[in-house]
Amino acid sequence: MNLKRTSGKMRHKYVLALSLIVGFLALQSCNVQKEKQKEKQKEEKPNIIFFLTDDQSYDSQRDYGNNVVKTPNLDVLADNGVVFKRHYNTTAICMASRANLMTGQFEYKTGCNFDHGSLGTKQWSTSYPILLKEAGYKVGFAGKFGFSVSDTNGGWGKEGEFAKKDFDFWAGSPHQTSYKTIENRSMVKYAGQYPHSTRAYGAATIDFINQSVEEGQPFCMSVYFKAPHRPVEPDPIFDSIYANATFDKLPNYGREAGKHLAKHSRMGRQYQRFTEWGYDKEDTYQEALRKYHQLIYGVDYSIGMVLEELKRLNIDDNTIIIFSSDNGYFNGSHGLGSKVLPYEEGARTPLIIVDPRNDQLKKGSKSSSLSGNVDITATILDFAGVEIPSIYDGKSLRPVLGNTNIQIRETLPIIQVWGPEATHSLTVMDERYKYVYWYYEDNEKGLYPTEELFDIVNDPYELVNIADQEENESTLIKMRELYDKELQHWVNEGVKYNGYEKYDSLFIRKVY
Repeated sequence: MNLKRTSGKMRHKYVLALSLIVGFLALQSCNVQKEKQKEKQKEEKPNIIFFLTDDQSYDSQRDYGNNVVKTPNLDVLADNGVVFKRHYNTTAICMASRANLMTGQFEYKTGCNFDHGSLGTKQWSTSYPILLKEAGYKVGFAGKFGFSVSDTNGGWGKEGEFAKKDFDFWAGSPHQTSYKTIENRSMVKYAGQYPHSTRAYGAATIDFINQSVEEGQPFCMSVYFKAPHRPVEPDPIFDSIYANATFDKLPNYGREAGKHLAKHSRMGRQYQRFTEWGYDKEDTYQEALRKYHQLIYGVDYSIGMVLEELKRLNIDDNTIIIFSSDNGYFNGSHGLGSKVLPYEEGARTPLIIVDPRNDQLKKGSKSSSLSGNVDITATILDFAGVEIPSIYDGKSLRPVLGNTNIQIRETLPIIQVWGPEATHSLTVMDERYKYVYWYYEDNEKGLYPTEELFDIVNDPYELVNIADQEENESTLIKMRELYDKELQHWVNEGVKYNGYEKYDSLFIRKVY
């Protein structure tokens, strides 16, 4: 017997066993550390990034049924979060919508829209950036601010200038901003490497994140992109993305699919833009959709830049991501262009929320829970552990992340008091139906107080107005009651300046 050889084998087995034990203990230690880190993160305030696009329709992503688009980073967010299928802007135009988003209040309480005036300093004082900063957050902003703040009722402040001082990091610009980075004063330093502003906003966001990490503070970054708003100036480095793409039309595309709608819907610029912007012809329609989605692809790329940096800094597990848009876009639906009107393509937008800290989050799931832009504001504060002001109309959507079947709110309004008076309307929705009331009268033009009722669950493209169908009378009565209740809320809590007070009486129903 070779004792030396046997001894060597035993030593080898011993070393191997010891290595396995050490490896196992190291793995167990690593798992314990991960669990401790996870528990620590739950105790810490999470970072929050809110990505907002401009004029993005709900059907412009894979997770909303569009199989032609390429949005790899938004797909990642959808796969790791919850997609809200019935999310609306309570005013479907950028200035008012952005004021809603900042303050968590409906337009008739902000007093803010292009035709009416700026946001009051009182409403701004309870905006989410202000409250988060008071709670110890570093707050940053990049992109299109979109509204002015004034300390006088009915007056106009300089857009973005008043609010700039309330942010720790500012890469914002007033008015519509420019796709040329060099033309946005706060973004000039990024122009060399990122000549198109969409990617530049991603770079600015990365700078702010790094500053916050170095200073050891939780942060909230709001990135309000200009894209895909007109003018049609997508980033040329993405010209090949949709070069030969052919986009499908929604079932409600074209003039024929708009003839059943209230005549009021044809009184504004949305009607003319169907032909002016080329949605009426196949070749120009396809070109318009290619450029539109190329702008969105630029946003997706910019978001990808930020997501990559979060991973590099190892803070992705403690950073909540919210993605949405300030209003929708018709792109030819119902024979319309642009947005503003309360129909689905004008007011409904994407919403994705990712909370990596939430063990109960149903990743990759979809929710039909009714939600509005004001709810995003309340949700941000809830994530940060900040009390939601009683003045808010928004409700936190956090419970939906754990149970996608629950309804956070019973009703939601859509307010349209911008542009030609004939297009002004007040809408109320519940979990299934949408009721629209148009008050304007002009006998010569054949305009009379009109109501519309749509079953959004069974008729998501609003192809049939069921208000006059006898079998829906009880539903119509119920929706009228919800409408009257919403109007009473307007009367009780709405501002009495900037022209909003006149709607107290104008929106009283004249049909019964």
